[in-house]
Amino acid sequence: MEDNIIRTARLTMRRPEVRDLGAMHAILSNPVAMRYWSTLPHKNLGESREWLKAMMASPEGESDDFVVTFEDRVIGKAGFWRLPEIGYIFHPDCWGQGLAHECLSALIARAFQRRGMDAITADVDPRNQASLGLLGKLGFVETGRKQATWLIGDEWCDSVYMELRRPNHSMGSERQQF
Repeated sequence: MEDNIIRTARLTMRRPEVRDLGAMHAILSNPVAMRYWSTLPHKNLGESREWLKAMMASPEGESDDFVVTFEDRVIGKAGFWRLPEIGYIFHPDCWGQGLAHECLSALIARAFQRRGMDAITADVDPRNQASLGLLGKLGFVETGRKQATWLIGDEWCDSVYMELRRPNHSMGSERQQF
């Protein structure tokens, strides 16, 4: 596995490139895809261009984000926009095929293996039952809830905080958890 490319049975995750603008705009301007995202759907290509530039400029060590491709087509983005918080968005026509589970499984394994992280966190809108279910299947547990954490347009949205602890691989010694 190269540092900048992750491959699974069906997916390739790679660093974002300028050529991804059109495909990412198709996702970021889609109201269905953006329903539980931290911003409103993008209104124009310039807004998506700025978003992509920021993703591409994220400093190593603070971010570990990937564009996700399936059958040579960009279908979303996933990774750590701010370590250790995982985030993802996929085009709705790819939902329900197990692609997000496949993608996140690989990213989580890489984070624990290569980044040495002790835990991965997620901030999820409590109305996003699909995302909560996916993270639950991956082993995340709820650590708290808070109301009115995100102002998106004129709507206040709540948060469910989730965490996945690093699997304990030590021989015989138990880590104390607080």
